[in-house]
Amino acid sequence: MALNILIVDDSSVMRAIIIKTLRLSQLPLGEVHEATNGQEALKVLDGNWIDLALVDINMPVMTGEEMIDRLRQNPETADLPVIVVSTEGSETRRQVLMEKGAGFVHKPFTPETLRDAIVRTLGGLDEQKAGDGTLQGGYSDL
Repeated sequence: MALNILIVDDSSVMRAIIIKTLRLSQLPLGEVHEATNGQEALKVLDGNWIDLALVDINMPVMTGEEMIDRLRQNPETADLPVIVVSTEGSETRRQVLMEKGAGFVHKPFTPETLRDAIVRTLGGLDEQKAGDGTLQGGYSDL
């Protein structure tokens, strides 16, 4: 099963880093969609099947937390797995996000950290689909 992933971040550089990291992860990737804020992301979700959203918190127009709230209110997206990828990492904020059903990866992250968070969040990936636990390449390849 190939994973369709939505990356939501207002930084084009960060979106590119996440995409490169996903390609190095040996996860079974399908389509990778991008959005620059929560509002754009909701539009992408409207017309595409997405298996996982990787979301920044601080973005213009609609923040990541507002987007998660909207996802949870909609029966069609209420169960969408979300991992917040952010520099903001206060324990209080992380707890609030976890209560909303989101995982958390702190920026900057290693490729292994992101991959492990995805495998943990999706839970159904077996070792064969998720690679052997090692990644090809590293930060120098990003």
